[in-house]
Amino acid sequence: MERLVLCTGNAGKITELRALLGTTIGVLSLSDVGLPLDLPETGTTLVANALQKARFAYERCGIASLADDTGLEVDALNGAPGVYSARYAGEAKNPEANMTMLIQAMDGRMGRTARFRTVLALVTDNGEHTFEGTVEGSITLAPRGSGGFGYDPVFQPMGHALTFAEMDAATKNSMSHRARAMHAALDHLAMLARR
Repeated sequence: MERLVLCTGNAGKITELRALLGTTIGVLSLSDVGLPLDLPETGTTLVANALQKARFAYERCGIASLADDTGLEVDALNGAPGVYSARYAGEAKNPEANMTMLIQAMDGRMGRTARFRTVLALVTDNGEHTFEGTVEGSITLAPRGSGGFGYDPVFQPMGHALTFAEMDAATKNSMSHRARAMHAALDHLAMLARR
């Protein structure tokens, strides 16, 4: 595979995915192929949303397309915000408002365990495939750090003292949910290349 369209308008995701893919594949953004930055996302699961975005791009540009859908699942909130993580505080997709709403929802709760779950969907001439990555952790009492994006300032991965937003990009990418899903996708691509 020589080229791959990343089906996201989220600059943070593009940066992470490009770093994880390396330089062996030419990475194209939605803008590069003339598609809107906000792709349809009407599914009720991460898998459905990722597939919907990858299919949308592939059907319109004919280039292998990779889409990501990620959710933060908080046990004390019965898995919320989950598939609605980006829109938790409303359709504006405001990360600060989402974090504020989450911290308020967690007020007074003792159990703070959570996980980030990413599903990557790859649509190519060879069909459709999905890959999942998960990282366990907990929700902090307040945001910490200025790196990363989304809920990174309030998510502390298990076994670490820092939130994702307090880590440098290389450290986060060595353990993140997105990295784990991407490693599975890269293993799949390597297998295809050997055929």
